[in-house]
Amino acid sequence: MARTKEFDPDAALRAALQLFWRRGYEATSMADLVEHLGIGRASLYATFGSKHELYLKAFDRYEQTGLTRIVGELSQPGPALPAVRAVVRSYATEAAHEELRRSGCLVTNTAAELAPHDPASARRVERNWDQLETVLHTALVRARAQGELPPGRDPLTLARMLLVLMQGLRVVGKASSDPARVRDAAEQALALLD
Repeated sequence: MARTKEFDPDAALRAALQLFWRRGYEATSMADLVEHLGIGRASLYATFGSKHELYLKAFDRYEQTGLTRIVGELSQPGPALPAVRAVVRSYATEAAHEELRRSGCLVTNTAAELAPHDPASARRVERNWDQLETVLHTALVRARAQGELPPGRDPLTLARMLLVLMQGLRVVGKASSDPARVRDAAEQALALLD
């Protein structure tokens, strides 16, 4: 007879996500995960596999949550450009927020720490960026069709610029103690949409 799990795998995954997000992949040991999640090492391996597999599952959870929020914000009926501005400003606000900025963005952190040498992480980062770029592009195409963007503005190029800006905001926000740096950069980039 199989034993039932004595822990909630979903809660454990959320806890692992928070630990990886705060500390990074390399700085988080299996011992740290066992202690933080309150789960035995054997149960952790049996449920999630290796540390790397657990990290990838945590990344997927983070990505799903973040993209769902952004898709929801950019898919609302009505004018599209205010929603695009709001999403970019939310990235700047989070990047400048004293508590939130320390963790940064798990996608950006993964791009810097793991993607250069870990193909599975690199694929996930690219997938996330592709999806974010597509959502921004779609909103900007809608904005142009509704007359919110000048006709000469290329929605795809603007979406790519905003993607790079948003990821850069997270990097600079994590390392800088000057919140004006990220807010000013975001506002200057948003001025290109006028």
